[in-house]
Amino acid sequence: MRERLPEYLKRPIIDTDKTKTVRKILKHNCLNTVCENARCPNKNECYTKNTATFLIMGNNCTRNCRYCNISCNKPEALDSDEPKHIAKAVSDLGLRYAVITSVTRDDLPDGGAEHFANCIREIRKLSPECKIEILTPDFKGDKKSLDIIINAHPDVFNHNIETVRGIFKTARPQGNYDISLNVLSYVKNNSNIQTKSGLMIGLGENFEQIKETLCDLKNAGCDILTIGQYIQPSKEHLPVEKYYSLDEYEQLKKLADDVGFIKHQIGPLVRSSYNASELG
Repeated sequence: MRERLPEYLKRPIIDTDKTKTVRKILKHNCLNTVCENARCPNKNECYTKNTATFLIMGNNCTRNCRYCNISCNKPEALDSDEPKHIAKAVSDLGLRYAVITSVTRDDLPDGGAEHFANCIREIRKLSPECKIEILTPDFKGDKKSLDIIINAHPDVFNHNIETVRGIFKTARPQGNYDISLNVLSYVKNNSNIQTKSGLMIGLGENFEQIKETLCDLKNAGCDILTIGQYIQPSKEHLPVEKYYSLDEYEQLKKLADDVGFIKHQIGPLVRSSYNASELG
């Protein structure tokens, strides 16, 4: 019998003038957010802070990761106006820190790297003081695509490892653990951009595997780490094997310190873009 969702993972429904304003601006600019599409538990809290994580390049992903709520279907054509719409929303929301992520677009020759770069450039035109974090797919490890990203120079480059090596292929059958590490390493070795990665826990990993993954990330030059509890989006997704206790999260914080991570955010409801400005 599966464990029930602990009380500390439940979030109240919040609907205020601020959350309505954020939704209105997103709708007006025809934008998607990972907050909505991935059913993020922190959505309403972030909306009350006048922020959201923008999801670019459509609602449909070319990969079918077994933990993710985003649909795996035929991808939409790229909207060339989307970068300008993103920049307008960032300006309208008055953001000092913007986070942009995307579905995986293996159908595109550059994986969507130029589209990311265009978003960064358009934001800088309207909001030059705004820091920009991007959370990207692996671009199949293609260095030309990564060079496009590096040349656009986001303030933080985030690519999530998501889970430990032993579970990676089960959770991300179209991904590759070592390619993900190499992506982080390439950006770190070829720029002065801060690098970031995160993983979900609760898929059946143990502490030793988590430690191994943190060491791998540190060796790849990762600067910023996030760890949070995996929550099953539906019965069709991978089940939760374990809900970590609050004491265990304190142990994980100490582990991250011991491995050498100066910047980390670790807790049950932590997601890769949650309170990102505090670490970036």
